[in-house]
Amino acid sequence: MTEERTPEHLARRRTAGAVTQLGTEVSINLGSALAGLVIPVVGAFVVVAARQLVMAAVVLPFYRPARSRLTWRALWPALALGVVLAVMNLSFYQSVHLLGLGIAATIEFLGPLTLALVTSRRLLDVICAIAAGCGVFLLTGFDGTIDGWGILLALTAAAAWAFYIVLTRRVATRLPGLEGLTVASVVSLAILVPPALLTLDVTAIDWNVVALLVGVAILSSALPYSLDTYILRRITPRLYAIITAFGPVVAAVFGWLILHEQFTALEVLAIAIVCAAAGTAIATQRDRPAPEPPLEQLATNLP
Repeated sequence: MTEERTPEHLARRRTAGAVTQLGTEVSINLGSALAGLVIPVVGAFVVVAARQLVMAAVVLPFYRPARSRLTWRALWPALALGVVLAVMNLSFYQSVHLLGLGIAATIEFLGPLTLALVTSRRLLDVICAIAAGCGVFLLTGFDGTIDGWGILLALTAAAAWAFYIVLTRRVATRLPGLEGLTVASVVSLAILVPPALLTLDVTAIDWNVVALLVGVAILSSALPYSLDTYILRRITPRLYAIITAFGPVVAAVFGWLILHEQFTALEVLAIAIVCAAAGTAIATQRDRPAPEPPLEQLATNLP
């Protein structure tokens, strides 16, 4: 017990969490690129429902919550997380369909960036926030061709992502293992299945579509969301957001490689400005010491 709480052990936990988070960034954006291929065929509701179905199938058999632990205090963050998952994924995928992966991912990143800056009073953070806003403005273009509905959906995904980070951390401290994620998956699936069935065109389904849906589900949902509870027990939301600041660049690369998206020099500059502003603002903040004791107390429950 004492050894598990040493600074060396905590440092190893943070390193493991950071490396895992880098892997999830690649996984999520590769899955999003595959989603961009299949959304025009079956629609966003079907893609997101398939994601949640696979995730529920992965976690439910192994992390079924014990009834004795399902008090309202422990349960409500998981229920809220299920709603946030449905909103975040649906709005993001639809924005990818309308805007492209690189632009949608960059706008969505305003969510964790805002979360990191919301309590700040530093002049540097104000400058970084203005820079990020300018980057997004440049990204939306000046010729009026950008899809306004796509921007609104991307901003909705951004807000949902901020709530997701807060709720995932709270769920991880109230339910052991992946039990909270299991509850959230079932809730999200219950929300998404009815509209998915109503919009499903069965004639469009073939083995290629099924393979893409399964790939999207594993890469963008089952794998990274399962790991997020592991990651957020080991690193702070600030470090999580620093690593995630590189997400728009990864998304743009996969958008170019898989979806054949073309970016103007101005759009590349805008993505770079947003990432640089986010990385600077978040990296120069200091972690608050208060959250550390509860995380250390979780050491005995970690695999």
